[in-house]
Amino acid sequence: MKKVGQSYRENLVNQVKKGVAESDNMFLLSYSRVSGLQMNDLRKDLKKKGARVCVTKNSVVRLALKEIQQEGLSEKISGQTALIWGGTDSAEVSKILINFVKDSEHLIVQGGLLQGRVLQRDDVKKLSELPSREVLLAMLLGVIQSPLTRLAGALNAKTRELLSILKQLSEKKGGN
Repeated sequence: MKKVGQSYRENLVNQVKKGVAESDNMFLLSYSRVSGLQMNDLRKDLKKKGARVCVTKNSVVRLALKEIQQEGLSEKISGQTALIWGGTDSAEVSKILINFVKDSEHLIVQGGLLQGRVLQRDDVKKLSELPSREVLLAMLLGVIQSPLTRLAGALNAKTRELLSILKQLSEKKGGN
């Protein structure tokens, strides 16, 4: 028969593993000497983007990361650590984190996971500099539409030239 504490830890490990498995991205945030109000503001901002914050014991997180073969990320865990996962747009989540870190000197983004790849601190900062998913999709649509738009413009230009020549010819022959 399992002890209550052991069962509780296993449940926490399973929750962390489930959170990592269900999302494409996860970030580690070291937060020491941060007020509860600041953490609540961070949670609210992240919740708007569909991300969740999970705070648990470091040993539980290390055990969960070890079970999903992410030992490289577990080495980054030190001090009070929060896991942030979820959200459909990892660039938006990283922007929120980087902006929040700029405002507080006691917050440090330790790294993260993006589609199974371990991210370093600098990688998270580079990710935050990317445009949002919607902007990238709009840019892609513009690239796809550009040749068609130029073709339509070229066809219209030739038609306008032909009409201009016909009008000049008609004026030369005495027509309106």
